[in-house]
Amino acid sequence: MAKIIVVTSGKGGVGKTTSSAAIGTGIALKGHKTVIIDFDVGLRNLDLIMGCERRVVYDFVNVINKEATLSQALIKDKRTKNLFILPASQTRDKDALTIEGVQEVLEELAKEFEYIICDSPAGIEKGAQMALYFADAAIVVTNPEVSSVRDSDRILGILQSKSRRAEEGKEPIEEHLLLTRYHPGRVALGEMLSVSDVEDILAIPLLGVIPESEAVLKASNQGTPVILDTISEAGMAYGDAVDRLMGEERPLRFLEVQKKGFIKRLLGG
Repeated sequence: MAKIIVVTSGKGGVGKTTSSAAIGTGIALKGHKTVIIDFDVGLRNLDLIMGCERRVVYDFVNVINKEATLSQALIKDKRTKNLFILPASQTRDKDALTIEGVQEVLEELAKEFEYIICDSPAGIEKGAQMALYFADAAIVVTNPEVSSVRDSDRILGILQSKSRRAEEGKEPIEEHLLLTRYHPGRVALGEMLSVSDVEDILAIPLLGVIPESEAVLKASNQGTPVILDTISEAGMAYGDAVDRLMGEERPLRFLEVQKKGFIKRLLGG
């Protein structure tokens, strides 16, 4: 039985699609057949971050409307075995997604895949609610800023009340917190919330802390999931988060201000 994981946030620009790409890639690297679905109909960014935008012929909405089969719309990742992408449409609006249509696609994918990652649009409009409705687990992505955390708290309320699990009185959606764009220096100066501040407000298990890193922008521009940059702090932090998601113990890293060594200070680095 496939596990459906929604990657969601209350606010845009927090690194949700970057996180979906990294986490989906990380799960596939562990040998699990994984598909990432872009639910952001009308915008479509997942294929850019995955570097497969030129290979998009059919999309999620085409499949729902029976204009293409799943096998026609799925794009196999060139770098990572076991990984596939189902892109969103750029020419439709979010009303093209229906509960019945999404359910049918997910049920068909579940016959072939172990993990289904749903890259949700930000906020609480229809596309976002459609992405989380069928979820077994949710990764709530937030930045260490008051507005981002407040909006994430609202998303938790939606997860707990408007999912299929909530409607049917089943076990609640498994919740995870992913804190992105964390900068220990700014936290020390009181310009950002600390990890414990965010944990206190949202009160859900912490999956990982992704440090602010130029590697994220570089990877996005190159169309490569940042988790494949195994020498960057962000890449390593996403790797740790995937390990924790899969039940492994990993200590949190990159939470302290890095002290410069003598040579770096001498050279002004």
